[in-house]
Amino acid sequence: MREYIAQFSDETEILLVLSVILFAGFLLTRLTNRLKLPKVSGYILTGILIGPSCLNLIPGNIIRHMGFLSDMALAFIAFGVGKFFKKEVILKTGKKIILVTVCESLLAGILVTAAVYWGFSMDWDFALILGAIATATAPASTMMTIRQYKAKGEFVNVLLQVVALDDVVCLLAFSVVSAAASGNVSGGLSAEDILLPVLYNLLALVLGFVCGLILSRLLVVPSRSKDNRLILAVAMLLGISGICAAVNVSPLLSCMVFGATYINFTKDKKLYRQIDNFTPPIMSIFFILSGMSLDLGTLKTVGAVGVVYFLVRIVGKYLGTYLSCTAMHMSKEISRYMGFALIPQAGVAIGLAFLGKRMLPAGMGDLLLTIILASSVLYELIGPASAKFALMRSGDIPEKTPDKK
Repeated sequence: MREYIAQFSDETEILLVLSVILFAGFLLTRLTNRLKLPKVSGYILTGILIGPSCLNLIPGNIIRHMGFLSDMALAFIAFGVGKFFKKEVILKTGKKIILVTVCESLLAGILVTAAVYWGFSMDWDFALILGAIATATAPASTMMTIRQYKAKGEFVNVLLQVVALDDVVCLLAFSVVSAAASGNVSGGLSAEDILLPVLYNLLALVLGFVCGLILSRLLVVPSRSKDNRLILAVAMLLGISGICAAVNVSPLLSCMVFGATYINFTKDKKLYRQIDNFTPPIMSIFFILSGMSLDLGTLKTVGAVGVVYFLVRIVGKYLGTYLSCTAMHMSKEISRYMGFALIPQAGVAIGLAFLGKRMLPAGMGDLLLTIILASSVLYELIGPASAKFALMRSGDIPEKTPDKK
C-alpha cells in the first residue's frame, strides 16, 4: 500500500495517509475496547502496527513532515489543562501541589541518575542528563483517559495540576544539569545554548498570559457566535504553537498559561467543551504518530540501561508521590494511586533528548536518544491503563464505566 500511495501527488498522498491513519486507529480501538484498554493504548498500537517497524504502510517522508501535529495536539491538551488552574483552587492547594510535584519529579530523577551512574559506571554527564529527562511526565495520554471515562473529583484536580507542573520542574532540572555538563562537551556548548531555552520558555509563559487576556476580551462580546469563538481560540493556539516552534520550545507551558488566564478572567467553561469536541481526530493522529516513531529494532541497543531507566523512573514517580502526599496529609486515595497516573512520558522528554544528544559524545548521545524514544512509547502504552486503574481506585470514575465505542 505504501508504494501505491507514494505514486500520487503530494496533496493526494497526504490526504490518503491521514485517511489510513484515522481508519486504522478506529478499527484497532474496536479491539482494545473489548479488552477494556483506554483508546490511547489502541492508537499507539496502531502506530506501531502500520508504521516502519511492522507493516510499513505509511511513507517515511510523510511521517517526518507531520511533526507539527504533535505541537498542535500539545497545544490543545495544555489549553484544556489550564482550566484546572483556577485562582481559588491554586490558593487552596497550591503549596501542596508544588511540593508533591517537586518531590515526585526529583526523586525519579535522582534514582535514575544514581542507578545509571553507580549501577553501570556510566559517564556522569550521561547519568545527570538522563535523570533530568526522567522528571518529565506527558499529560496527553492522561488527559485523554480522563476525557474518555469522564472522570471528575479531587483526585483528577490534583493529578492535572501535578502533571502540568511536572514539565516546569523538568525544564529547570535540565537547565541545571546542562550547565554542569557543558564544561565537558567535546564540541563546546556555549552558555547561550543553555540559557536561551530558559529565556524562551519564560517569554512563552508571558505570551500565553497575554493571549489569554486578549481572548478574554474578544469573547466577552455577547453577539460573538459559537463558530467565531472556536475560530479565535484555535487561531491563537496555532499562533502560540508556531511562535514556540520558531524558537524550538514546547508549546505546552505557554498554552497552559493561556488556558489558565482565560478561565480566571472569564469563568467560561463552554469554550473548553467546544475545543474538546473539535480535537479527537488530532489526538488520534498524535498518538498514532507516537507509535510510528518507535523502531522496534532499536530496542536491542538499549540493553540493561534502558530497562533500568524504564523501571526505576516508575518507582521514583510512585515513591515520590506517595511520600509527599502522605506528608501533606492528602487523602489515602491520592497518596496510594497518584503515582500510577504519572507514568506517561513523551513530547518534552523527546525534545530534551535531542538537545542532550548534542552535549554528549556520539555513542552516548545516540544511546540517550534511543532510550528515551523507546521508553516513551512503552510508557505511553502502559500509562493509559495505569491512569485508568488509578482513576477507578480513587473513585473518580465508576468501577463499571462502559467504554464508548
